[in-house]
Amino acid sequence: MDILLIDDDLVFASVLVRSLSRREHRVRHAANVAAALGETASPPEAIILDLNLAGESGLRLLPQLLERAPLARILVLTGYASIATAVEAVKLGAVNYLAKPAAVGDIIAALGVQAANPEHAVSATPMSLKRLSWEHLQRVLAEHDGNVSATARALNMHRRTLQRMLTKRPVRD
Repeated sequence: MDILLIDDDLVFASVLVRSLSRREHRVRHAANVAAALGETASPPEAIILDLNLAGESGLRLLPQLLERAPLARILVLTGYASIATAVEAVKLGAVNYLAKPAAVGDIIAALGVQAANPEHAVSATPMSLKRLSWEHLQRVLAEHDGNVSATARALNMHRRTLQRMLTKRPVRD
C-alpha cells in the first residue's frame, strides 16, 4: 500500500515510517501542510493524518487532501483524542480515527476498514467525570472553530485557565 504520513513529530514519524516499511508498505512523510499538499501530486492509497500539525488543525487539511486524492483512505491519528474531533474527522471524510500511541497493526487494520461495524461492542462503564469534562471542553472548542477566547467566553471561564486545561492530555478511560 502507498501511504502518506502527515505528522510534525519527526521522531514519531521516523519510527512509524520504518515500522510500516518493514511490513512492505511504501511510505512518504510530510511534516507540514505545504509538504503534504505537495506529496498528493501523486495520490497515495492511504493517508495517516496527525490532528495537531505544529498548532494547525489537521481537520482543516482533510478536505484538501480528499480533493487531491479522492480515493485515498484517511486515518486521523492524534495524541489529543476526543469524541468531538472524532465525529468531525469522520464527517469530513476520514475512514477511521485512532488515539496515539497506536500499534502498527492497529493502524494498518484501521486503514483496511471498509465500512462501519454495527456489531461493535458498546462500553458498559460510563466515562469518568474528568473524561466527560475533557470531552465537553473539546466539543465547545470545536463549536467555536478552535477559538480559545470564544470558547472561554462560552464556558464563562478565564481564557488562561482554559488554555492550561487544554494543554493537559486527556484522561484515559
